[in-house]
Amino acid sequence: MSARAGAAGAIQVVAGVLADAAGRVLLAQRPAGRDFAGLWEFPGGKLEPGEDAHAALARELREELGIAIAASAPLIRVPWRYPHRDLVLEVRRVAAWQGTPRPHEAQALAWAEPATIDPLTMPPADRPALAALRLPPLLAISPPLDDAAMLLAWARGGIRRGVRLLQLRQPQWAADLLREAAAMLRGEAQAAGASLLLNGDIEGAQALGLGVQLRAAQLAILRERPLPAGRWVGASCHDAGELERAAALGCDFALLAPVAATPTHPQATPLGWPRFAALVAAAALPVYALGGVDADDLPRARAAGAHGVAGIRGFVPT
Repeated sequence: MSARAGAAGAIQVVAGVLADAAGRVLLAQRPAGRDFAGLWEFPGGKLEPGEDAHAALARELREELGIAIAASAPLIRVPWRYPHRDLVLEVRRVAAWQGTPRPHEAQALAWAEPATIDPLTMPPADRPALAALRLPPLLAISPPLDDAAMLLAWARGGIRRGVRLLQLRQPQWAADLLREAAAMLRGEAQAAGASLLLNGDIEGAQALGLGVQLRAAQLAILRERPLPAGRWVGASCHDAGELERAAALGCDFALLAPVAATPTHPQATPLGWPRFAALVAAAALPVYALGGVDADDLPRARAAGAHGVAGIRGFVPT
């Protein structure tokens, strides 16, 4: 099974994320006799010739669930290669609908909070969409700081300002010092609904129950996902091959860099937004734009297909 599929000849599929007032999303169980029978997926189906994704989703939800939708918005596009077929799954958010969803095709339905859904109970192509539902749009990376007190102040400031995904990166520190600071932050981050990532420190993340941001060199040599489902695993990527490797390894998201020129890596050749968009379109996991971008670039990044933006400057005041 591969995480990358070419658009030519691939089956075009659309699925909808319907959320109720409590934030639960609707899942449909694949019936017996079909691929991945018994697994749960976002409802939808194949596009017919000449249909766009929204029109196909409206038709499928009317036929499957008996509801009418007026609008939908893109969440993520997932190209995926199964052993017997290629598909491109476009997942769209549905904010409102008319009618009560009911199983018109004898499929079981269930409402579940995204945080409680085990991704292994879903077909592989649906799992990146689940990650996209859970991931926040901004990822803040810690700047070079002198000591733990400064790092704690930086992280707490970000959490107060609503940042919900923070990467702790201090390459000039000894690993145990960063782990100690992360341990001090862990409880208050969790209480605020924020997640911490350790940059490159898989053992520290395993020991502390945190997430990890894999470096490109680690991505190249790992043979399996280093953390269990429910603990974020990000990948630092720079090209199509690394994005493909990240998805095949089961990473939850990727940072793709550099989009633009950045003083932290002056020798790197920027991708530019057109190339960035092309790489994201072929990626089978949520992608953050990194390098020469800040929080104000979120609309532009999303227009290029990104899930969000990541960076050091402009995310958390220091």
